[in-house]
Amino acid sequence: MLTLAQAAELVSGSLVRGDEAQTIEGMQTLAKANPHKASFLSNMKYKADLQTTQAGLVLLSAKAEIPADTSFAIIQLQDPYVGFTLLQRYFHPAPLSTGLIHDSAAIAGSANIASDVQIDAQVSIGENVSIGEGSIIGAGCVLEESVQLGKHCHVHPCVTLAKETQLGDRVIIQSGAVLGSDGFGFAWTGDSFLKIPQVGRVIIEDDVEIGANTCIDRGAIDDTVIKAGAKLDNLIQVAHGVEIGYHSVIAGQAGIAGSTVVGNGCQMGAQSGVAGHLKLVDGTIVGAKAGVIGDTKEKGMISGFPAVPHRQWLRASGMFDRLPEIWKKIRKLSDGAE
Repeated sequence: MLTLAQAAELVSGSLVRGDEAQTIEGMQTLAKANPHKASFLSNMKYKADLQTTQAGLVLLSAKAEIPADTSFAIIQLQDPYVGFTLLQRYFHPAPLSTGLIHDSAAIAGSANIASDVQIDAQVSIGENVSIGEGSIIGAGCVLEESVQLGKHCHVHPCVTLAKETQLGDRVIIQSGAVLGSDGFGFAWTGDSFLKIPQVGRVIIEDDVEIGANTCIDRGAIDDTVIKAGAKLDNLIQVAHGVEIGYHSVIAGQAGIAGSTVVGNGCQMGAQSGVAGHLKLVDGTIVGAKAGVIGDTKEKGMISGFPAVPHRQWLRASGMFDRLPEIWKKIRKLSDGAE
């Protein structure tokens, strides 16, 4: 439970309507909130819901017009979505380690595990593994030889961290992810494929989150590196030797081929793909389902296949339905010229 005065302080906003002592018990959408819940408006698509919402409190932009004839309290702040996130984190804080180790966990004698680490059932921890304080290892995880985890990591159930994988501090790995599996590397001999040993590592820096069932391959020679603050969704393939820059965000089912460098602050939409040995400059935005087959030269959005600047793709897409008509006109002109 939180008073409106406390909520305003937490989100660095101003209570412009409502009683400071009034309380809220959680967050909900405008359409479903009740008088004990707070809500927010950041997408104008839902502006009409302000007239009918039963929320006790609504977070609005500092630039928003305060609606009349409504009963809810209002906190104005710079970014309502950030405010929602802060309140949601207050009501649903991240789990803390219990410091308990389940009897069924198999832990090598040479492992170096901080005293307050939580290790759940059927976990396997190999030789020379290091786990920092406050971390949580979910049921059924496998941490192979020489894996290193920093402080306050949360590895959800059934994750595999292959040999020599390194995680920084506050890294979150969702269930089913595999980090450090062999890269897809083979040499054609003329009659068969010869497997290339993959001897690089996977290095995950601080404050990275990896989604469920995402696979990140170790490098053939160089390391695969995910830099601090990057966020990867579910079902993503990151091939060997890839580097993903600081605070880049990648949506589900995207794929990045080997030795590609994704710059800082980049975004990749769902089901997009990037070919190998390319470089995406800082601030590149790859649209959903786009296919990138060349380096990007400047920041901005690209779309389509092969990916081109977004406005160019929109113009080309807009002509698609008109192609039969245009072709008829061309044929008519061509026939007339003959």
